[in-house]
Parts: sequence; C-alpha cells; structure tokens
Amino acid sequence: MEVVAYYRVSTGAQEKSGLGLEAQVDYVHSAARQQGWKVVAEYTETVSGTIAPQDRPECKKALAHGLPVLVAKLDRIGRDVGHIAELMKRTSLKVATMPLADNFQLHLFAALAEQERSFIASRTRDALAALKARADDGDVASIEKLARRAGALVMGRTQANRDKASKAILERVTTWTESVRDPIDLCIRKGATTLQQVADCLNDKGIGTSRGGEWSSMQVSRVMKSLSLSFPL
Repeated sequence: MEVVAYYRVSTGAQEKSGLGLEAQVDYVHSAARQQGWKVVAEYTETVSGTIAPQDRPECKKALAHGLPVLVAKLDRIGRDVGHIAELMKRTSLKVATMPLADNFQLHLFAALAEQERSFIASRTRDALAALKARADDGDVASIEKLARRAGALVMGRTQANRDKASKAILERVTTWTESVRDPIDLCIRKGATTLQQVADCLNDKGIGTSRGGEWSSMQVSRVMKSLSLSFPL
C-alpha cells in the first residue's frame, strides 16, 4: 500500500533541536517497513496543533495525493477531536504507533487523549496551587531550589514574583519532560529492556538530560515514571 508521510513540529525549539522531527521520521519509517507500506512522499511543517489540518499548507499537499496519510503519533495530525473527525471524512489515516487501528478506533483514541490532556492540565493547576500555598506559608526556599534546577532564579520574593516563578518552573519542566517522551519510547521499541540500556541509547543519540549531561539509570527511571512509560511485559 502506498502512503504519504506527514510530520509536524509545533514550536521553533522543536524545529531547531531536530529531536521531535527525528523521532517522528523514525516512527514512520519503522512502521512502513513492518507493515509493507511504501512511503511515496513526505511533508514537514512547523505549525501549532490548534490549526485545522486542512488549513496547513504542507498538510494540504499531503492530502492532495488522495492516499492514506501516515503520521508518527495521532497528536502530530491534530489534538482536536473535531479536526481529526473532519480529516477522516477526506482520507484514511494511519498512525505509526497504532498501525492496525482503523479510523473509528483512532477517533476513540483521539477522544481519550483529549480527556487525558484535560486531566494533566488539572493536575498541573493543582501542583501550581500547592506551590503557591507553600510560598504563602513562607517556604520560598523550595521554590528557589526548583527554579535553580529548571535553569531560572526567583527575582525577589514578592507574591507576584513567586507566582510567576512557580508557573514558569512548572511549564519549563513539563515541556522538557515531554520533549524526551518520543526518544525514550523509541529506545524501548528498538529493544532496550533495562533502565541502563535506555540511558545508553539516549546518550548514544546525543540527547542530554535537563542539565545537558549524560543519562543514568536513576534519571531514566524518574522521567519514565513521570511520563507513565514502562517496559513491555
């Protein structure tokens, strides 16, 4: 079966790092080999997932082929269930991480993913509220420690500064953690069965820790737990 590959990176940081794109290409070509699909064209663009697929220049080109569109993960084509449902009226969608799923199943996955993002946002707000409560109680040291670990310093100790710092910390840590989800997942899919093997895989790829250093099994364990990633049984 012939397919058209579509890759999307959502920010300038992802575009410059190449990690987001590299992982997507790896997913797509691995799935194509395993399923016997022939990738006849590939399109890449940097655009927010909030923009409907039909309104993206490169995605339009992919759809114009009239062939199934293959993406690395469902959120690369879109994060809005409505957008995905509209797209499925025009083409057959294939997802590298779920190669056997049909359009109906993908629609269900999209709905579940949207709900999970809502839960994550709620948990993030709860975590921010907990930090704010600790700051209100005078526990500024803990926020300063988190800020230093995230590469920032709390400027002053007013309530407004504490609120801004804690919010920036949470956003920075969450963004970085999500940026290593695909590389870790790919290491596992390629045969890594232990924490140290994942660490070695990430180090071999030149992917640094949040501080730019090399990975250890303990660091991998903490990040995998945060991302709810695990080894296959």
